[in-house]
Amino acid sequence: MSFEEFLRRVLAALDAAGVEYLLGGALAAWAWGEPRATQDIDLVVNLQPEQTARLSTELEKIEIYVPAEIMLETVLETRADLAINAIHGATGYKAEFFPLRPGDELRAAALARKVAVDYGPALGRVFVHSPEDLILYKLHYFSLSQQTKHIRDIAAILQARRADLDEAYIGGWAVKLGVNALWDEILGQLSDSTG
Repeated sequence: MSFEEFLRRVLAALDAAGVEYLLGGALAAWAWGEPRATQDIDLVVNLQPEQTARLSTELEKIEIYVPAEIMLETVLETRADLAINAIHGATGYKAEFFPLRPGDELRAAALARKVAVDYGPALGRVFVHSPEDLILYKLHYFSLSQQTKHIRDIAAILQARRADLDEAYIGGWAVKLGVNALWDEILGQLSDSTG
């Protein structure tokens, strides 16, 4: 199974279970910046407790085994931002489901602002992070991990889409998330390189 087919099947399982989602990470960056290799799917999901059994069943149909009880425990976890890891045993491909939890204003805003993007004949229209929300998550994850891939993704999005971005939205959330100094630094470096 190709990675593209894995992605298509995971999204079909979410649709069949009636779970609201949006695609994040490197795959969302493809829509707004430039392609980057990945073997993981990052998804924000509005997974309700009563949907866990159905999603578990739908994933099992594509040989991904995540017990409903594990999903439910993760959805109800409030002490940490844990993902539900769904690994396809035959290929090693992984989907990480990041559930919307009560009080998570950024994830709620991102789901409300999701954008349908056409990924071509193999996938069709897929819901993804808006470019602004993707930048915010990339800023947040860089602040936690210092992985430069996040900065490269942000730079690619800015180079491709800056004229269309709602920078006031990004700036407001950057302050709330405590990453405004990093955001200002990236904008300053971009201005220096283009000016």
